[in-house]
Amino acid sequence: MADFTVGDDHFRLDGKPVRLLSGALHYFRVHEEQWDHRLAMLRAMGLNCVETYVPWNLHEPRPGRFRDVAALGRFLDAAERAGLLAIVRPGPYICAEWENGGLPVWVTGRFGRRVRTRDAEYLASVERWFRELLPQVVARQITRGGPVIMVQVENEYGSYGTDSVYLEWLAGLLRQCGVTVPLFTSDGPEDHMLTGGSVPGLPATANFGSEARAGFEVLRRHQPKGPLMCMEFWCGWFEHWGAGSVVRDPAQAADALREILECGASVNIYMAHGGTNFAGWAGANRSGPLQDQELQPTVTSYDYDAPVDEYGRPTEKFWLFRKVLAQYADGPLPELPPEPDGLRGRVRAALTEWAPLGDVLEALGDPETAELGAAPTFEELGVDRGLVRYRVGVPGPREPYALGVSGLRDRAVVYVDGVRAGVLTEERGTLDEPVAGPAEVELWVESLGRVNYGPRLGEPKGITGGVLHERQYLHGVRARGLRLDAFESAEAVAAVPFTTVPFAAEPTEPTGPTGLFRGTFEVADVVAVGHAGLELPGWTRGFVWVNGFCLGRYWSAGPQETLYVPGPVLRTGANEVWVLELEGAGGPFVELGPGVPVRTGTPGVVQP
Repeated sequence: MADFTVGDDHFRLDGKPVRLLSGALHYFRVHEEQWDHRLAMLRAMGLNCVETYVPWNLHEPRPGRFRDVAALGRFLDAAERAGLLAIVRPGPYICAEWENGGLPVWVTGRFGRRVRTRDAEYLASVERWFRELLPQVVARQITRGGPVIMVQVENEYGSYGTDSVYLEWLAGLLRQCGVTVPLFTSDGPEDHMLTGGSVPGLPATANFGSEARAGFEVLRRHQPKGPLMCMEFWCGWFEHWGAGSVVRDPAQAADALREILECGASVNIYMAHGGTNFAGWAGANRSGPLQDQELQPTVTSYDYDAPVDEYGRPTEKFWLFRKVLAQYADGPLPELPPEPDGLRGRVRAALTEWAPLGDVLEALGDPETAELGAAPTFEELGVDRGLVRYRVGVPGPREPYALGVSGLRDRAVVYVDGVRAGVLTEERGTLDEPVAGPAEVELWVESLGRVNYGPRLGEPKGITGGVLHERQYLHGVRARGLRLDAFESAEAVAAVPFTTVPFAAEPTEPTGPTGLFRGTFEVADVVAVGHAGLELPGWTRGFVWVNGFCLGRYWSAGPQETLYVPGPVLRTGANEVWVLELEGAGGPFVELGPGVPVRTGTPGVVQP
């Protein structure tokens, strides 16, 4: 057993000064069978610590229904095997470009703006969650022989609010639940953020991607003594659908890392290895200086331009960081573990079976609501990730008028009397052609990811206003949800009434059919396959599963074109692939190959 404390100038391990050289690696973004390899990569880069968030919504998808909370404990055990200390950031809010910032839909849907405050009902939900989660952390504290040295209180709270009562209550709850290692906060190096997010008596840390001396100078105004630490050194950045690729120059990032260490500070590299937003868990941002404008959904890849890329390989940034970190190591750095091999050659998976979206909804969807006066939101229906079909009638006879949706979040494919009439978005909420009555209207609405940062956190999804014909609201709406979770059961998917794919090559219609497609492909020997990349040429938007494992969302909007396939998901021999296309299929096949090449040092858009 050991002891970790916060001194006036340094962190101390068993009384001796220690500099934390940490890297972020989120256990929930990496296949569990790949944890050991990725942690070994962190050690080889020169790190002595790993940091992870904990997403509440992943582990408590329904009130009181907990799901594999022990995964955190297993990850911390893997960190200890790798010889790494560990920092845990349990939230309850985590941001992390993760759906809803880690808050469950049933929490934000019920409490709204009361989340992340002293509200008694919200606090009761947090307490139930923490009392379920924290035994995984408490049993693995360094004082009990484990790797955990610090636990964070909330997350970047100064970017959101000023409820000091809430923050102090949360710190007290952590102590009540048995956390004895040091607690801390992390915020941007700005006065209002540190004022709003710090807790008296707890060390504050700063998050930034450059200009360390200026950032630490601001931190020192608020915390005159104590160890300096950049808790999030943003060495890359994330990407949004429909935007450009983001690549930070490796040499510039290495210089920024060096500046942090030259200040005598500890560091947590965010991200050391980013991983993947599997199963539709990617979040979204709002554009604008105050994060309150256009929706910007995050792509499936969370590569983050990190030193260890999405496929587990060292990049140019890795080697430059290793050179910087080696100067602060206690001895020679360990060798790298063997690099994972990609799938050899290219494999085409023919999609030979298909079920229309309506049939998929009948087989896997929730029960349809009765006719309602107003369209229910996803939150009111209890749908987190997935889509909702809304149905409403246009009375008649009446003249053709504009038909649209107010408060649409986020994207709807609209059918009038069974014929596709267009695609609506939040910004473009009216069909091009007017609609006469009587008519039956279907709107298949998808959430593209809930906001994870800023004042729009927790906003509802679906039709949050209403369906309008001219200025008149249409009432008598029926709604039926199709959750991504419904596809987790292979037995349930087997009950879908598949038929033969309705086209042999490329679709003959301007837009291909929607629905669930199924096919197979062969892999000769998966023993040496660490990963593959999956591509969907000509397809528009939807989700992909390989052997029942959801790889995440694809979208022709780009920039991401290839989905990462973890090697442990593949099987020797026959493998099954499902494609849920929501807007328009391409040719009846997908292609698998070794994946994207290792990044070069070509600079692109640099994050803030």
